[in-house]
Amino acid sequence: MYFFYNILANLTIIISPVIIIYRIFKGKEDIKRVGEKFCIYSQKKANKKIWVHAASVGELMSIVPIIRKLEKNKKIKSILLSTSTTSSAKIFKKLRLKKTSHVYFPLDNDYIVKRFIKFWQLELAIFIDSEIWPNMFKNLHLKDIPIIIMNARITKRSFNKWQIFPNFANQVFGKISLALPQNFETLKYLKLLKVKNVKTAGNLKYYGQKNNQKYLVKLLKNKFRNFKVWCAASTHKNEEILIGKLHKKLKKTEKKLITIIIPRHINRTNEIKDSLNNLDLNCITHSSKQKLRKDTDVYIVDSYGETSNFYNLTNVSFVGGSIIKHGGQNPLEPARLGNYIINGPNVKNFREIYAFLNNLKMSSTTSNILTMENLILKRLKIKNTNKNIKKIIKIGNDVLEKNLFYINKYLI
Repeated sequence: MYFFYNILANLTIIISPVIIIYRIFKGKEDIKRVGEKFCIYSQKKANKKIWVHAASVGELMSIVPIIRKLEKNKKIKSILLSTSTTSSAKIFKKLRLKKTSHVYFPLDNDYIVKRFIKFWQLELAIFIDSEIWPNMFKNLHLKDIPIIIMNARITKRSFNKWQIFPNFANQVFGKISLALPQNFETLKYLKLLKVKNVKTAGNLKYYGQKNNQKYLVKLLKNKFRNFKVWCAASTHKNEEILIGKLHKKLKKTEKKLITIIIPRHINRTNEIKDSLNNLDLNCITHSSKQKLRKDTDVYIVDSYGETSNFYNLTNVSFVGGSIIKHGGQNPLEPARLGNYIINGPNVKNFREIYAFLNNLKMSSTTSNILTMENLILKRLKIKNTNKNIKKIIKIGNDVLEKNLFYINKYLI
């Protein structure tokens, strides 16, 4: 099956210029660094003993606490971090990590990944979430480089796809040195895929660092001091229209209300503004740095890495990707910061987390606009935050320590 996979990988290389040009046009590729995906680098060769791959923003943010801990280890001289998206590269610049450098993940072509491994002289490879790459795994294994999949996530859908080619699946997953699943569903599927070494360490997304941007939070609180605020976070296409209609209903009761929308993909900002303007709503973007007016309805956060600052302005948030059939987005960041979570019914990607929050009476599931209105109005009147936040923080600290414990075994 590797033979057929490599035919597809080679075909991808042949048509990649067309794909990349299209992605550059869409703002999804960095034209100055696109060569990195073919293992062409401007920097000199370096010995990066530890390599961490996190596909995009969510995976990157979940692994940052681990990287910060590893940087404090005097035995570790340098860390290589790869991601696949321009948005995650922008976030990396803001992190100001001391020992860690960033590159884009290479195409999973046999020749390219061999060059990648040789160039960086790797000794340990850590993949975050659902990043499974057959050629990369094969060549790492041939070089006796341990492969850890951390915060691993295998859905029923992806498991069923792997089951179409069971022998190929066994070959790929059999090369994993250690798997640390983020939930019980993944634990079950990893065992069915015959991964030899599976340990339970918990979901890294439970962990959250203290907000080091207190001055920014203070500035924002001052900016919004004359308004009531609630958040709609990680929203997807069509969900903003529902939020806009909801805002109009809420404003009949809360005259000084501003709805903060934090879209999942900020390249949709103009599209979102147009759809909200069609509802006769006045919008301001964060990047415009405009002053809030009395008639401002919606404040759109069109930048990455600042979401926690906005969660600190309120105690109630809708988390998107849950009204449409996407599978939901992670609600733990706003929940950790005292927000009551409202979500739609489509949360299969984070089913266990939503069940946990529901048991703690920190969330409600609904797609009914009237129910959402009543929940938000009720929460806006409550000043105190939920005491169960401490339980989330404790779980997060335990998860972090367990994951570090297993990594350190490969650093000795």
